[in-house]
Amino acid sequence: MITLTDAAVGHIKEMMKAEEDDTLMLRVGVKGGGCSGLSYGMGFDNEQSPQDTKVEINGLSVLVDEESAPVIKGLVIDYKQNLMGGGFTIDNPNAIASCGCGTSFRTATNAGAPGDC
Repeated sequence: MITLTDAAVGHIKEMMKAEEDDTLMLRVGVKGGGCSGLSYGMGFDNEQSPQDTKVEINGLSVLVDEESAPVIKGLVIDYKQNLMGGGFTIDNPNAIASCGCGTSFRTATNAGAPGDC
């Protein structure tokens, strides 16, 4: 469904350690909004709903809700460090357009609802 690079998994695990909660899982999804119509969301969650798919990636539990799954199928999340700091990068093969902020996109089948970046 999605791919997380070793660098992304390592950084996410470090962040989870700081939360001091062994039940946390990574939640990845999309929501309407942003300049291009859809925005990515990543965060920690300790509850899986019946509508979630749970996958294990390098020892990391990842939740994806059923509405987001087709839009982020094939998604690659990486973590890059440079002189200006670090951050997650997202490569979505389903995105046909994205805005300059890098977190907003649209697909051929889902344009979302444009809003502010």
